[in-house]
Amino acid sequence: MAYNNKPNQKNDRYEKPVSEFTDKVVQIKRVSKKTKGGNQIHFTALVVSGDKKSRVGVGLGKAKSVADAIQKGIKKAQKSLIEVPIVNGTIPSSVQLKFKGGLVLIRPGKTGSGLIAGGPVRAVVELAGVKDIVSKIIGSKTKSINVWATIKALTLLQK
Repeated sequence: MAYNNKPNQKNDRYEKPVSEFTDKVVQIKRVSKKTKGGNQIHFTALVVSGDKKSRVGVGLGKAKSVADAIQKGIKKAQKSLIEVPIVNGTIPSSVQLKFKGGLVLIRPGKTGSGLIAGGPVRAVVELAGVKDIVSKIIGSKTKSINVWATIKALTLLQK
């Protein structure tokens, strides 16, 4: 009789590597295209990925299944990381940025005030590692526009 020397160890081939990044799916859309043979259905997934230590990125994945679209979004998000300057848990200065139909205002928050932000802005800022912030979304209610506007606003802080 042969016994395994490592009793509670799983097979290493099937284990996923532990990532330092946290991923959040902001939006999943079902997209269809009319063709001669009928409707072609695809999915798009808008994913925000960050390490909660000042790095954050956004990716848009497109595929025929939701899971594949999310995986592509995660890969693209991790390739497009930006560095967000964080001072005492907040951003150093206020930013106002217009992107397409949306306007995003981001201001530093007082210590202990928390994240006062709408859904799309909150997802990006939370995964960037910012603890205190005040933001306002004006104009477009589209999640993807507001996420991209937030990322562009945070890149302005780098200069």
